[in-house]
Amino acid sequence: MPAPSTRRVVITGAGLVSPVGNDTDALWDSFSQQRSGVAKMQRVATDYLPTPYGAEAWDFTGHIDDFGELEKSQKRTIRKGLKVMCREIQMGVAAAQKAILDASLTGHADPDRTGVVFGADYILTTPDEFAEGVRHCLDDQGQFEFTRWAEDGMPQVTPLWLLKYLPNMPASHVAIYNDLRGPNNSITLREASANLACGEAFTTIRRGAADAMVVGATGSRVNPLRTVHIMIQEELATAGDDPAALCRPFDLNRAGVVVGEGAGAVVMESLEHAQSRGARILGEIVGYGSSTVANPQGVADCGQAIENALRQSLRTSGLQADQIGHLNAHGLGTKAGDAAEAQAVQRVLGDRQVPVMALKSYFGNLGAGSGMIELIASLTATARETLFPILNYETPDPACPILAAQAGDPPGTSFLNVNVSPQGQASAVAVRAFAE
Repeated sequence: MPAPSTRRVVITGAGLVSPVGNDTDALWDSFSQQRSGVAKMQRVATDYLPTPYGAEAWDFTGHIDDFGELEKSQKRTIRKGLKVMCREIQMGVAAAQKAILDASLTGHADPDRTGVVFGADYILTTPDEFAEGVRHCLDDQGQFEFTRWAEDGMPQVTPLWLLKYLPNMPASHVAIYNDLRGPNNSITLREASANLACGEAFTTIRRGAADAMVVGATGSRVNPLRTVHIMIQEELATAGDDPAALCRPFDLNRAGVVVGEGAGAVVMESLEHAQSRGARILGEIVGYGSSTVANPQGVADCGQAIENALRQSLRTSGLQADQIGHLNAHGLGTKAGDAAEAQAVQRVLGDRQVPVMALKSYFGNLGAGSGMIELIASLTATARETLFPILNYETPDPACPILAAQAGDPPGTSFLNVNVSPQGQASAVAVRAFAE
């Protein structure tokens, strides 16, 4: 049911860290020039992997300069905190700081009425955290003796190691560094996390619990352990020597997912709050949807979950299918996943062909970070009045009844952004161009 409040919620700032650039101008350049962010991975040893290719956030070093233009004392504080942030958390904090800067929020919001909600994956420790402890537990033949771990190994692990990998830390850091004392929440539902974070912030502002929220998501599939997990558990694109051609959502010859990493964040405010401070408005959140579908054995039905989430987004927003200008799809690039999604979209939007963007064709699956960067990309497309084509979409698949977006296609005044996890948790948001 539509939320009872009439309070309108708008987006006033955006920030990102991605394989195709770390600001909206770079994002625009990559998409408009159809330049892929997939290349040979540098952060993961690839000798024993089925493919050496992935989409790293190539220009993000973790240096304090990657966090945007910070006030001197804040810069010093964040720099000190970097030692208790893994790369995923660093990317999330950087994206949030850029969004806050882009929105000119600092000094123009009541800290007690400004909150944070962040999405994340489960975050894996890197093996080097335990290397010294393991060395202290080796016998004369170099074999690990587990019985020695508590006494000899554990004392060699830094006491703060766990803080670097807790998925609630992006929201915690952003709130602390910016003195944001309003509602604070963390959502860890893999690829569905970004839109769910937007939905949480939307309802928080609508019900009057906050005037502004910093909303983000961060994720990575580029990790010495996580990359192996993905390659064991999921359908991975491995064929071919051209990394830019690997990910081809909805194409007949698609072969699987490409791993990536990235983070995005937006600032959401009530319309009254944004207007009172003269903020620039990028778009308006008007609805959202969420659904999990799985059978009693735990087998996910991602297509039904996507259909449910899209229908809820239309209901809560009050939009009709013929008002949707474009859809930013999950578009993972897998055989079954893309077909299920495309058919779900057709069931919701009917025979009307709505242009579909699938931006993982440029940067792979960033986990929780994907949905937020896709949302920012749709905002950028709306502002620039043109959609971005699906990279590598060459041969339509009859099982995927979509209208692939083309360069120059108008984005319309409203769009849907949808994502789904392998476990069948789908999420979507409905956004429209701002009008008084």
